[in-house]
Amino acid sequence: MTTTEYAHYLATDPGFRSFAISKMTGSSGRQRVPVDALEHYWVRVPPLVEQRSITKILGDLDDKIALLRDMNRTLEDIACAVFRAWFVDFEPVRAKIVGATSFRGMPQDLFDDLPIHFQRSDIGDIPSGWSLQPVIDQANWINGAAYKNMHFSNAPDALPVVKIAELKKGISTNTQFTNTELGDKYRIATGDLMFSWSGSPETSIDAFIWASGNAWLNQHIFVVRPNGKKSLGYLFVLLKHLKPTFIQIAKNKQTTGLGHVTRDDMARLFVCEPSEQLVAWFGNFSQGLYDRILNNLVEIETLASLRDTLLPKLISGELAAPSLEALGLKAAGDGG
Repeated sequence: MTTTEYAHYLATDPGFRSFAISKMTGSSGRQRVPVDALEHYWVRVPPLVEQRSITKILGDLDDKIALLRDMNRTLEDIACAVFRAWFVDFEPVRAKIVGATSFRGMPQDLFDDLPIHFQRSDIGDIPSGWSLQPVIDQANWINGAAYKNMHFSNAPDALPVVKIAELKKGISTNTQFTNTELGDKYRIATGDLMFSWSGSPETSIDAFIWASGNAWLNQHIFVVRPNGKKSLGYLFVLLKHLKPTFIQIAKNKQTTGLGHVTRDDMARLFVCEPSEQLVAWFGNFSQGLYDRILNNLVEIETLASLRDTLLPKLISGELAAPSLEALGLKAAGDGG
């Protein structure tokens, strides 16, 4: 007899997943594991007390990971909300025009320097004195290399090749590695900002913060590097704000399920450029949130690695279930 939670972790055990993959039948894209194949896979079923101890530690780790992901969504939402209010809807400027003497969340000196009129532009009315700039000029956009089968290797010095799957789900058993250096500009590291510009529009066009160490970047993804105008945090929020626009651009060119956003598209897409003081303040503000999101992503990587290391050892009985405290961690919600 097994608990539902224990059965869940049995199904996620790497040993079971490898067995299941080896038994898959059917055509590509519609493969499945026959039920009768599971009759040949035996698992250890410890007493319920031990099952609950195992699922407790694994569940606690999953809870901490979920909490950190929730925190990152909240931080991202905060940054995007401020960006939209200030630089898209121009709420502080509108408030000043109708007589407000301050705006919640905006430093007073920045508010005092806001214009009190609008001017016409190609994207509609914008605050007087502000300008328009194409998205392409906001940063340096370096497309990944075209890694091919001949480049892939399991050599000791090989690094992962990052495709869109790695941006979305991290490095996995499906990740390919290479020790072929096609140029240092394609080498990425923890903290870099990525923009995937090609793929299924609704699920692939997006901005990502890389937190999985040194790697090589594959084509169809830009590593976004500052050119002196905007901080990484500012660029991250800008890309997140523009995500619906990018998705629509990709949809308009979609063929066989795939769409893309080109450099030419980014040259034709303009955004409002506020005053230097506002750019500097929001750059610092958004960079602080970017750094917090990155720290959480690194911690998620650490916790997921710990969980994945413990899982087969706990399932096999090689290791007795420890507590979070024994691992030097705190439970989700305890501030750790």
